[in-house]
Amino acid sequence: MKLNGNFQNLEQSYLFVTIAKKVNEYTAAHPENNLIRMGIGDVTLPLAPVVIQAMHKATDEMAKKETFRGYSPDSSGYPFLREAIAGYYQSLGVSVEPGEVFVGDGAKSDVGNIVDIFDNANTILVPDPVYPVYVDTNVMAGRKIAYADANMENGFLPMPEAGQSADIVYICSPNNPTGAVYNRDQLQAWVDYALEREAVILFDAAYESFVSPGLPRSIFEIPGAERCAIEFCSLSKTAGFTGMRCGYTVIKKELAFEGVSVAKLWERRQGSKFNGVNYVTQRAAEAVFSPEGIRQTQEAVAYYKGNAQVMVQAMRDMGLWFTGGENSPYVWFQCPEGKSGWEYFDYLLNEKEIVGTPGEGFGKNGGGCMRLSAFGDTEKTKEAMERIKRG
Repeated sequence: MKLNGNFQNLEQSYLFVTIAKKVNEYTAAHPENNLIRMGIGDVTLPLAPVVIQAMHKATDEMAKKETFRGYSPDSSGYPFLREAIAGYYQSLGVSVEPGEVFVGDGAKSDVGNIVDIFDNANTILVPDPVYPVYVDTNVMAGRKIAYADANMENGFLPMPEAGQSADIVYICSPNNPTGAVYNRDQLQAWVDYALEREAVILFDAAYESFVSPGLPRSIFEIPGAERCAIEFCSLSKTAGFTGMRCGYTVIKKELAFEGVSVAKLWERRQGSKFNGVNYVTQRAAEAVFSPEGIRQTQEAVAYYKGNAQVMVQAMRDMGLWFTGGENSPYVWFQCPEGKSGWEYFDYLLNEKEIVGTPGEGFGKNGGGCMRLSAFGDTEKTKEAMERIKRG
C-alpha cells in the first residue's frame, strides 16, 4: 500500500486552520478580549424569512409518509430547483436550460471535484494570489501548475500573455481574495484565449450578487463562453447558506472536447460519488430565486456592501493602496510601513484585536497585502476601521 505522495507537496495546514490556531492562542491568553473578526468570509446575518418558511414547509413534508422523500431522484438536483436557477439566469439575460444546471453542496466542492473529469496531464493556470482550493486540488492530483501574475500594476486582474500555455484556466470574478472584478472586454480576451487554445475556463462566480450594473455577473454573458467555460456559483454569499451548503455548476451543452460532452462526464462523475443535496435545503434554495427571495437576500447583500464601503473609506483616509470593496465583500490592501502580511496580521491581532487574512496565504504575489472581510456587524466594522486608523 502506498499513500498519495502528492499530499506531501501541500502546505502543512490549510490557511484558515493556521489563522484559527493563532486566534485561539490569543483568546486563551486574553480571555477578556474584544476581538473583531474580519478574516474568514463567513456571513453573519440570519437566513431570509422566505427561506426559513420554505425550510419549515419542507421539514413538515418530511414528517409525513405521503410527502416524505428519501434519495433525490437525480444527484444533479430536483427539477424545481434546476428550473428556478435557469430562470434566474434568464433574468440576467443569459440563456441556460434546467438540464445544464447541476446542484451541489457548494462551489468549493464542485470547483475541487470538477478536475476529476480532466486528464492529469493537463496544465493548470491559476492567478497568484489565489483562493487556495484551486491550487491544493491540483497539487493533490500531481498536475503541473502555472501562475498568472496578479499585482498592483494590473489591478490584480492578470490577462492572457503571449506564449502562455494552459489547458485549464481558473478565473474568479469578483476575485477572492482581492475583490477585483473583470469587465466584459477583459473576460472576452480570456474566452478568446481559451477558444484558440482549446482550453477550458473554470469560472468561479461565487460573489456575483455583489457586482454592480454594467459589469458581467456570469461568464456566459461573454460570446463564445458556452464553448469553453464552466461556471460555479454558491448560495453561501448570495443568500447566507454557508452553514446550509448549496451551490450550482452550469455546463452548457455546447461544451465538448473530441465529441465528448463535458456535462455528461460531470453528470456521470456526480452520479458515482455524490447523492445530491438534501430535499429541505433544495426547497430553501428554490425560495432564494423567487421574487421575494431575491428581494430579501439582496437586502443582506446591500448590508455587507455597506460594510465594505466603510472599509473603502478608511483605506482612502489612510492613503493606502487597495482594490475590492466596490463589487465585492473583500477589501485587499497594501500593508503600511512595508510590513509583510503575516507581520501585519500579528500586529492587528495583538495590538488592535482585529483578525484579518494575510496576503501571503494566497500566494507569493500576496506578500505585503492583507484581506479584510465585510461579512460582519456594521458597528463592529466601523470600530475596527477606527482602531486601524488610530495607528
